[in-house]
Parts: sequence; structure tokens; C-alpha cells
Amino acid sequence: MYLESVLAPLGAARCYDLSQPYFVGMPHHPNHPPFLFSLAKQHGDYVTPGGTSSASEAITLGGHVGTHIDSLCHFSCNGVLHGGIPAAGNQSYGEGLKAHSIAEVGLIVRRGVLLDIAELEGVDELPEDFSVTAEHLERAQEAHGVTVRAGDVVLLRTGWARFWREPARYIRQTHGPGPEEPGAQWLSARRIFAAGSDTIAFEKVPATNMPVHVHMLVESGIYLLEALNLEELARDKQYEFLFVGTPLKIEGGTGSPIRPFALV
Repeated sequence: MYLESVLAPLGAARCYDLSQPYFVGMPHHPNHPPFLFSLAKQHGDYVTPGGTSSASEAITLGGHVGTHIDSLCHFSCNGVLHGGIPAAGNQSYGEGLKAHSIAEVGLIVRRGVLLDIAELEGVDELPEDFSVTAEHLERAQEAHGVTVRAGDVVLLRTGWARFWREPARYIRQTHGPGPEEPGAQWLSARRIFAAGSDTIAFEKVPATNMPVHVHMLVESGIYLLEALNLEELARDKQYEFLFVGTPLKIEGGTGSPIRPFALV
């Protein structure tokens, strides 16, 4: 009976896929390797006596390519990771980071909140030089009838997910909208679990020292999600939902692809 009581409302929920598809030539930040894919075996290359065959592929990609989550060890400041842990002595090329690895992040089941900044501004997508301020975040809360709480996953929509099939337009020489430090501080003050957006870098870029990444990951212990697809969620004006997703269990990893869903 207990299991049925848990599954019944989930079975009635609508599921929104918040991830972008992987394909050869897809957008990727120039600091990270591209997604590469090839069939290693086609049907018919090897056929069993019974007439069956299989196909399989080889793939390669960086941990920060496609829809992904940044672990807390992705950034350091003055040689120090989140919690005052020195990066030196806790990392190697072969084993990655010993502290705050993405393998430590399990299944994420949290209240999710969408703050649609593009809708707030009355545009399809924000300009590349647009800074998401604390005032925007406050106004979005009021406009959408939600309040960001401790432990939430907060997703910011800029409208840029629409350009995913246009890699040069999406990357734009790593120029894009997002919060700067005051906006990030508004989020961290609410002690959220993670923040994400539909852009390649979450924060407004270019930003030489990536201050938002430093503030969120190093200073605040808040995970970041990037390259989300928030278009369907925004179209249906679903501003509050159950966020579900999990990264790959990569020991020593600084980030991982993630397949996130919003259940409404």
C-alpha cells in the first residue's frame, strides 16, 4: 500500500525532459572537448549462425559537455576548493579530484523553481550582454507566484535553448547572458541546492575570473547546471515542480552529463 501511495501521484504527473540532445557538431564550450560519436559495429558486420547481429557505438566527450552538472571541485580560488580544502595534493591527472568529486552526488530529488527572465523582459531570448540582477530574480518570483526556498533547484531561463541546433549562434564566441555576482549572491542567500540555466556558462560571459562560478561552487557549495532545455516548461508556465536527475558516477570527476526531468 505504501508503494502504491507513492507511485500513484507520480504516475499522474506530467514529465518534462530538461536535457538537450547529443549529436556530432553540437555546441560545446571551447575549454572542453567536443562530443564525438561513431558506430563501431554496424548490423551485418558480424552475423551469428542464427542470423542475428548487433550494432554498437563509441563515444567520447568532456564532463562539461551538453546538459551537465558542475561538481564543487570544478573551480578553486587561490588554490583552495570549497570548504577550505587545498587543491594541491588532492588531485592527479589519472585519478581526478579526491574531494568533492561528482561521484559524491547521488540521485537529486528536490523542489524545482523556474524563473523565466526572458518572459519577464517580454522577449524570446535575452541579449548576449544581459545581466540577470537580484531585482530580476525578485520580480520573477512575484510574477510567477513562487518563492525560492532553502534546498531548491532554481532554473533561470534566458531563451537561448532555442539555438541548440545552431552551435555558432549558441556559443557566440562564449558571450551570453546570466547573473553576475549580485544575482548569484541573491541565490546563495536563499541556501539553494543548485542553480541552472539554458546557457553554456550559467553566468554572464565573458568573465575573466568567472566570479559567479567561484561564489557558487567554492564559496557557497551550490552546484551549477548548464545547457538545460527549459522551453517546454516555460511554454506551459510550470514554475514549480519536482526536479529529478542524477549525474554519472565518475570517480574524481569535476562534472558529468545529467538527464534532468521536471515532474508536475
